[in-house]
Amino acid sequence: MKKTTINEVDKVEILTLQDNYIEMTATDSNAVVSRARPLKDGQIRASVSAEHGYSAVVKTTTNGQTRTMLFDFGFSENGAADNALTLGVDMNQVETIALSHGHSDHMGGMERLTALIDKREIPLVVHPAVFKFPRYLKYGDGIKIHFPQFTRERAEQAGLRIVEAPEPYPLLDGDVLFLGEIPRQTDFEKGFPVAHYEEDGVELWDAIEDDTSIVMNLKGKGLIVLSGCAHAGIVNTVRHAVDVTGISQVYAVMGGFHLSGPLFEAIIDRTTEELKKYHPTYIIPCHCTGRKAIMAMEKEMPEQFILNMAGTTLTFAA
Repeated sequence: MKKTTINEVDKVEILTLQDNYIEMTATDSNAVVSRARPLKDGQIRASVSAEHGYSAVVKTTTNGQTRTMLFDFGFSENGAADNALTLGVDMNQVETIALSHGHSDHMGGMERLTALIDKREIPLVVHPAVFKFPRYLKYGDGIKIHFPQFTRERAEQAGLRIVEAPEPYPLLDGDVLFLGEIPRQTDFEKGFPVAHYEEDGVELWDAIEDDTSIVMNLKGKGLIVLSGCAHAGIVNTVRHAVDVTGISQVYAVMGGFHLSGPLFEAIIDRTTEELKKYHPTYIIPCHCTGRKAIMAMEKEMPEQFILNMAGTTLTFAA
């Protein structure tokens, strides 16, 4: 496989604008974990909101220079944007944006979040399959739950410039790597069986080829892999990150691992065992990972486990 160069960085900060969980009374902040404390004039006036969605501001720092990008937009129209305002995030620092895939829990807040950025023509890097339509989940006797359509026109109206990247694509001049399409290599990560789409009037199973992740390389410590939903499988995702970069050391695996519910709970143990083989310093299951999977990973990797929340900043330093 052709290797893609990725810069070593001195620090990676991941501020979660939206995730499925929030606990405003958490007191476990430390050098890595910083929980949200939204105060105004010394008063508690707002909470960070949790939703079934994901969005994060990702910063890399090298030789004192910090670069900033946005990864996903969250679910509701206002959720991630309201959290950004509550937390006082300067969205004008965002230089580029990556979308993990075209489902509504990752792109629903696009218009409100981009409205907080006072510039146009911001690159939005996506896999081309993000534009599939109609896409839906099909249950039982023809019950279809549709995803809203993601279009080029919608992105352009939000001030974004679409960059289609089916293969690994460098972001922030190589500080971050957009993985592109992730090969399905494991024998147990088989995708989302109820996901479908239509092409020329024909119903087809949706492999969700647009599902992808971003990767950073922390100097001396290894890869930080950040997924949206990991529909390709989180183990496949980490494996591809290692294969593409040629870096075998994995420092942190974070994001939605999509192990929630009866369709996926059977592979929780296998997924956990395969992730353990990479010996990550940190494992941070978020969003769609599901309660049972999160509890299993905390039990199996208690020293590596971090419970993520909306509003939490994770700081990984070389």
